[in-house]
Amino acid sequence: MNGTVVFLGLGSNVGDRCGQIAGGVAELERSGVSVEIRSSVYETEPVGFDDQPWYLNQVIRGRTRLDPHGLLEECKRIERLFGREPGGRRFGPRPLDIDVLLYGDRVIEDDRLTIPHPRMHERRFVLVPLLEISPRLVDPRNGREYAQYLDRLDEGKKVSPSLRNES
Repeated sequence: MNGTVVFLGLGSNVGDRCGQIAGGVAELERSGVSVEIRSSVYETEPVGFDDQPWYLNQVIRGRTRLDPHGLLEECKRIERLFGREPGGRRFGPRPLDIDVLLYGDRVIEDDRLTIPHPRMHERRFVLVPLLEISPRLVDPRNGREYAQYLDRLDEGKKVSPSLRNES
C-alpha cells in the first residue's frame, strides 16, 4: 500500500491489556492503516495520575491514505469500540488509547489535532518503543533526533518489555 508513513502509539491499563492493544492494531488495519512494523510491548508506570494500574504500550509504524483528521477519527472510533468513554479523566485508566504521533513529516496545529503529538518528546513510554522501530527518527519541527529527547528524560524510567502473558 502506498500512502503516508504514520507512527501511532497504543496503550492500555484496564482489562486484557495485551488483547486490547492487539485488537486495536487489527482494527487499525481494517480501517486503512497498513502496519509495517510493531515495537515490543512495554510495561510502564502511569504518568499524570499515579493511582491506577500500569500500562502496556506499543508503537507501530504504518502507511495510510487517510488524511490526518480521518486517521484521528478512526483512532477515536476504535478506542470507543474497545470501551473508552469520551470525556473521561485526563491521564486516567483506559482500556485502549491510540495517539497519532507522527504523520509523515507534517506539522499540524489546529483545534482538533496537533502533530507531532504535543507531549511525545517528554514521554519515555512513547520514545522507547518509537526508537526501537525507528532509531534515527527526527522531529519534523526542528530536525532534532528523538533519541536526543530520550537522553534528557527523568520520568517513567521503569519502562521495560512486558514479559507477562495476560489472558
